[in-house]
Amino acid sequence: MTVPRIPLPENRKVRAGLAVLAGFILVALLGPYVVEHWLGLSPSDIHTADALQGPSASHPLGTTATGEDVLAQVVVGARVSLLVGLVAGTVTTVLSVLVGVSGGYLGGRTDSLLTAITNVSLVIPGMPLLIIIASYVQGRGGWLAVALIIGLTAWPWGARQKRAQTLSLRHRDFVTAAEMTGESRWGVITRELIPSLAPIISVSFLGAVVGSMFADAGLAFIGLGNINITSWGSMLYWAQNGSALSRGAWWWFVPPGACIALVGLAAGLVNFGMDEISNPRMRRPAKAARRLAAHAARGARPKVPTAGRPFRGAGRHPSVAPPRGATSHDEPAPANDTSTAHGA
Repeated sequence: MTVPRIPLPENRKVRAGLAVLAGFILVALLGPYVVEHWLGLSPSDIHTADALQGPSASHPLGTTATGEDVLAQVVVGARVSLLVGLVAGTVTTVLSVLVGVSGGYLGGRTDSLLTAITNVSLVIPGMPLLIIIASYVQGRGGWLAVALIIGLTAWPWGARQKRAQTLSLRHRDFVTAAEMTGESRWGVITRELIPSLAPIISVSFLGAVVGSMFADAGLAFIGLGNINITSWGSMLYWAQNGSALSRGAWWWFVPPGACIALVGLAAGLVNFGMDEISNPRMRRPAKAARRLAAHAARGARPKVPTAGRPFRGAGRHPSVAPPRGATSHDEPAPANDTSTAHGA
């Protein structure tokens, strides 16, 4: 029985970004079990005797001001931070696709109404609105409430982008053919337009996930998120509250910040790679094309066939003549004139 191979994209940026994201997903899924049961570390156990210890064999990433293990907090917090990003990114992407694609395809009053709602939502500052709603909720509902708040306030920009792309696809031949075969409007949207916008939707989803993680970390850092749940944002809040920077405890705030930055870097690599795949102007030429360009830049002359080898272009077209010293298949080589040679 052969195991089917998963096709991987040829773009190196996409591969690197997906590898980093897959690594964080594995850490979020299996990391808490490994840390707590195999390594015997807990993210919430307080040991005042081990307060603010640097990285060591017993604590690979050091401890906090109350003796909590930083490695355990980073691993356990990865699950919460990724869950917030995935849920908020999903809500943002679904709303932006529904509003943008529906308005761009249906047109008329529906498009005018949805465009007006989108424009009004764009005028309202997103971060102040998010701060106001989060301060009113005050961490009630856990990470799910934070994810829903972020997702419900971050969809307008994506909806505007999807509407612009749908307007360019609305009068294409495949859409007209689907309409002429009796396809419903909802069928055209779900079966024709949304699959055609899949690259843009996937890239915007990754951007929404990373942006939601940044927003969650920002809310937790200023104390408006649920700081009682271990996440990368709550780690930064407690590190700032415990004056980790002034006390030189870099191991307390650098690991969660580096994890957030790595997730953003991975999403950026996937984004740039998808742009190169979907846009022919941004693609790197193949190795053969780059080799030919290098030869042309150095002024290398192409190889000229020798007298013993037939010229490939001779005999194929009357306008193509063999070079000097070369013989073709159609004209036999003249015999040597021995009499002239002896007379000379």
